[in-house]
Amino acid sequence: MGKYNTLSEAINDLTKQGYTFNFNIKGECIECAENKSQLHPEDFEIDKVYRFQEMSDVDNESILYAISSKQDDLKGLLVNAYGIYADTGSAKLIAKLNKR
Repeated sequence: MGKYNTLSEAINDLTKQGYTFNFNIKGECIECAENKSQLHPEDFEIDKVYRFQEMSDVDNESILYAISSKQDDLKGLLVNAYGIYADTGSAKLIAKLNKR
């Protein structure tokens, strides 16, 4: 899990470290709505990964990715459910996200 106890604590700290954009899974890529960019698996790196589970609900798990793209000069966060509730994307994208 890393050094964070909660998802919000991790998001707040990583935002202070420059991970200011929000990413969402969109089929073959991840998308940043703020600047309308799309990054395919070869366009970004996963710098850090954190998993969180609510103590009151063991089925409520989430995963936080700190993502950067040097070519697009972007650093941001992707939050996804973990396991069967996860957003789905292409096989190539999911393989990249599961690599770490």
